[in-house]
Amino acid sequence: MAKKTLKYLVAIIVVVFLAWNSFYFKKLSEVKASAVKQFNATSYARNYMDKQLLPAAAKALEIDQLLAQLKNKPDSTFKSNSHALDIGNIRFFMTMGQGVVTSVDDNDVYLLTPNKQTVKIATEYIFGNALRDAPGIININDFTNTMDLNNVSAEVNKIVRNEIVPSFKSKVKKGSTVTFAGAFELNQEHINLNKIEIIPVSLKTAN
Repeated sequence: MAKKTLKYLVAIIVVVFLAWNSFYFKKLSEVKASAVKQFNATSYARNYMDKQLLPAAAKALEIDQLLAQLKNKPDSTFKSNSHALDIGNIRFFMTMGQGVVTSVDDNDVYLLTPNKQTVKIATEYIFGNALRDAPGIININDFTNTMDLNNVSAEVNKIVRNEIVPSFKSKVKKGSTVTFAGAFELNQEHINLNKIEIIPVSLKTAN
């Protein structure tokens, strides 16, 4: 009888042990964190570039028209045409247009527009938030942290550096006619229209 009782006791202990180890406890915060899909900045940037940024650039205000408006009525032009996710004086504009190349160096291509305005197309230092912020499409509330938001800028700039600029730089030369679209920043408290640097999103060259 004692042996039988001992067998039952051992069996109960084994069942309890196996049942206990079949449960896995996690903190609720860990469960919630794992349920949130990890943000993929590369995928987001590609979708943004193809489906939002390029269409927005195609509808942007032509560069000579935009510069004229900024010169004659800066306050209303900033209000109606600029965007930024951060609070401050730095604002971003989308634009497009055409110009004739006056000079080319290692970092930039300089164009003269039909209205004889000089603009600079960046071809080396493609960085910052101009392409992310200028169209006013991205909502900061759609992101859970600023790192994801900043990574979007980095990935969009990387697409431009790797896919748009190289072929353009291999063809462009003084005298070329360039059709472009892109974004630039201005300080609304210290407007300087003589140093417009456009971060491109589209570049086409006719030699």
